[in-house]
Amino acid sequence: MAEHFARHHNETAPITPNLPARILLGWIKWQAAHRARKVTRSTRQQALEQESMPPIPAPEQVVDHAVAQASFLKTLRKVMDTPSFPTRLSAFGLRKVYALSIPDGAGGGMAARLYVPHGRVRGAVLYLHGGGFVHCGLNSHHGICCRLARASGAAVLLPDYRLAPEHPYPAAADDALAALRWLVEASHRHWGGAVAVAGDSAGGNLAAVLAQDAKAGAVQAPVLQLLYYPSLYGAEAFPSHDFYSEGYFLSRRSMQWYGEQYIACEEDWTAPRFVPGKCADLTGLAPALIITAECDPMRDEGAAYARALKAAGVAVRYICYRGALHGFLNFYSLMPPGKSALRAGARALRKAFARTSSGKSV
Repeated sequence: MAEHFARHHNETAPITPNLPARILLGWIKWQAAHRARKVTRSTRQQALEQESMPPIPAPEQVVDHAVAQASFLKTLRKVMDTPSFPTRLSAFGLRKVYALSIPDGAGGGMAARLYVPHGRVRGAVLYLHGGGFVHCGLNSHHGICCRLARASGAAVLLPDYRLAPEHPYPAAADDALAALRWLVEASHRHWGGAVAVAGDSAGGNLAAVLAQDAKAGAVQAPVLQLLYYPSLYGAEAFPSHDFYSEGYFLSRRSMQWYGEQYIACEEDWTAPRFVPGKCADLTGLAPALIITAECDPMRDEGAAYARALKAAGVAVRYICYRGALHGFLNFYSLMPPGKSALRAGARALRKAFARTSSGKSV
């Protein structure tokens, strides 16, 4: 683990991932090769079958792009919303996990889970899951929120915000704001009133946006913004984008695709609630803990935001995990850096809530 503020990452070549990350990458490559072999066998079988079939009319050979896209998204979301650890075991040691429906940014209901630890609950955390604004949800980040609630002693709310491309910008940001407003009220009723915002990747983007929304008066200010390898600068290029553009779990091509799903209008690529890193005035924002992965194309975005916050007088701590990959938090059950990053976040939350008025139990 490395911790620093002022200096830039100055490597002249990509850094070798740590051992757990290399094992994960090897497994991903094996899975890809296995799928490719299955596709090849299936294609050969189809070719043999079609040799004895009559020609298919031309209109029926046309694949509907919208149907194909919907099928792809359904499969992607099913795979990516799989828990990384058995959900019942993850919840062991918590007082209760509540299934809720809370207001969303469009006047409807949004599914959510509320994780309440044992003992005296001090404050509440809104955790916003990653997934490029396109996938992941209540199952993929269940274990993360269980561990964070247990270690921090705070209640943690995980909302199932609307996903792109069906719900483009600013749907996710609006839902996040609606969830934070709901949590503020709940915290005042039960846990002393203090709240914090947290999230990973696209969720880190949303957490940073909420901290800026709060400064603008849209909601109560959080006591901490906990950002795990956040996406913050939109289309702006950084050196790590090139160093780790391919072969390190998240690719630059994937980053572009995710952005294109969320951003439907060209002008929104520079919208303040999509690119919080571009905010001209960062003074007065909530204190921050920013955690990045060394072998991640988005690493330099988190580092740049930490420097910008510090220059604006915001209390900020920056941690970069050596040899780690983007998304390492989701693999906490297999990767020691994931557990360490969750513990670091929990400690920061405990300290932030300790500085506020004392909480009370549910």
